[in-house]
Amino acid sequence: MSRKIPRIALTPGEPAGIGPDLCLLLAQQRQAVELVVICDPELLQQRATVLGLPFHPRMFDAHTAPQGSAAGEVCILPVASGTPTQCGVLDSRNAHYVLKTLDHAIEGCQSGTFDALVTGPVHKGIINDAGIAFSGHTEYLAHATGAATVVMLLATDELRVALVTTHVPLRKVSALITADRLQRIIRTLHAGLQQRFGIAHPHIKVCGLNPHAGEGGHLGHEEIETIIPTLQGLRDEGIDLDGPLPADTVFNIRSIADSDAILAMYHDQGLPVLKHSGFGRAVNITLGLPLIRTSVDHGTALDLAGTGKADTGSLQTAIRYATEMVRQSSAQVTSG
Repeated sequence: MSRKIPRIALTPGEPAGIGPDLCLLLAQQRQAVELVVICDPELLQQRATVLGLPFHPRMFDAHTAPQGSAAGEVCILPVASGTPTQCGVLDSRNAHYVLKTLDHAIEGCQSGTFDALVTGPVHKGIINDAGIAFSGHTEYLAHATGAATVVMLLATDELRVALVTTHVPLRKVSALITADRLQRIIRTLHAGLQQRFGIAHPHIKVCGLNPHAGEGGHLGHEEIETIIPTLQGLRDEGIDLDGPLPADTVFNIRSIADSDAILAMYHDQGLPVLKHSGFGRAVNITLGLPLIRTSVDHGTALDLAGTGKADTGSLQTAIRYATEMVRQSSAQVTSG
């Protein structure tokens, strides 16, 4: 669906964290896109009172044309939480509410009501404490949409880092680096860079799993047995790949400038580098979904909730990326 003004669903995430603060702080500026915050209006009203911010709610109407918002105005799709929230204090009774806001957003994106989804930070631990198996937004969205393969990609304007494995213990990573998984992840990453970023011929650099990319088998055999032959097969398909490369050298300025994305084998191989260089202005993107999804690159920051000290930089970046992807998708539909 092509609209002059993108309509973007925004889920604040954990109600005791800074998600509600970010929505209200962002609303103090005029917005050129229609941001629809899916949450409990009473929660936002209470947080606005704590922060001393003006709050002018406008209930979402799917039958009207998307419109930007004036400073202080918040467009809301109401979802009742049913549980009082105190800044910085987690309550497992809110877990179902958090997931319900996500479900509304996913349904709206799939039906065409929303053009994209931007997510605020959730607290995985408290959702699991409520008896709900939850490993993260990425996995939840994949299951909810039936996506066969999804890729977590974090990006700044200078660097994109994708992951082969995400939220798993380090001791399990090696067994998960299979030829099938690598093929699916790399094909999804390649297609996502084309579709979401408009890069016709993406150049992807792939990290090895072991130090020095295995040192010819002296520091591990995963590269020789799995990674090298898999990459060669994908090159034969026409995908532009370098690697496997040592992770301690692939993240230098010259190497980054010569690539469209770097694929890390596990979470803490690639993300510390990206967050060191771009924390607060990075965005988390899920490729492989039948919808556009971006997110902040930080957690719930419970200690900052209600203080007015939360930084909207990452949320603003996530909205900017989502908007650009919506327009990129529209351009592809038009040209097609």
